[in-house]
Amino acid sequence: MREFFGIGGYERTPEGAYSWQHLTFVSFLIISMFVGSILAGLLLRKSELKAKNRVLIICAVSINSVELVKIVAALINSDNPWKTVLHLLPLFLCSIQLITIPLAAFTRGRMKESCLDFVFIFGLLGAILGTVGAAQNYNAYPVLSIDNVASGITHTISGFASVYIAASGMISLKLKNMWISYIILFGFSSAACIVNLATGFTNYMFLVSHDGTPYSILYNMVNGNKIIYPVLVILIFVIYIAVYYLTALLIRHIAKKARAKKKECLKP
Repeated sequence: MREFFGIGGYERTPEGAYSWQHLTFVSFLIISMFVGSILAGLLLRKSELKAKNRVLIICAVSINSVELVKIVAALINSDNPWKTVLHLLPLFLCSIQLITIPLAAFTRGRMKESCLDFVFIFGLLGAILGTVGAAQNYNAYPVLSIDNVASGITHTISGFASVYIAASGMISLKLKNMWISYIILFGFSSAACIVNLATGFTNYMFLVSHDGTPYSILYNMVNGNKIIYPVLVILIFVIYIAVYYLTALLIRHIAKKARAKKKECLKP
């Protein structure tokens, strides 16, 4: 247990990114995530919203409980607790789910719809990037350590919530709610920029530098330009959100035309 929690530092050498240990661990998480979320979603698809919402409440409590354990372990092992706290703020794209999943579970109306949309749009993406794509973490810590296990579980819960929202039919993706998703994105991005500038050592939302994930493509394209690079990162997510909402709008439009055509054909 001492070695799992890294008390006094890890004695084991990290197995490294994309080692068989890394890939085996994240494959187990991802397969469990897809199977569990799809089964739960289909099972509750015809249930009332209250029943569907219970699963999101479990996700909200679970993801924050695991994250709290990780934070406590990090503080116990830290020589500088304040600096450690500044490194653990929920200001990464994937860790925003620590806030948006509870909002999706406990709010109502358009806020609930928008947070459900946000979790659906970014939850699965964050799960893949935070497990398979988390090269930096798996190069720094052993696979079976509190750092990687807790991170893997929280990212997987985000992905579970995303797929579950789709499978259970809780998606709305109403165009009128898109601006709320943008407020969430810009709000957290602004906070990330402020903390990054204030501390000089954080890299929230990966707006300062890449970390070996697909962010590296953008970073290398602009040679690490300190203005163009973060603007491109945020722009990519602006477009990413728009694609989801506009695709949903197009699908609804096509379905409406199909229903109208069918109705016309049924006329005597």
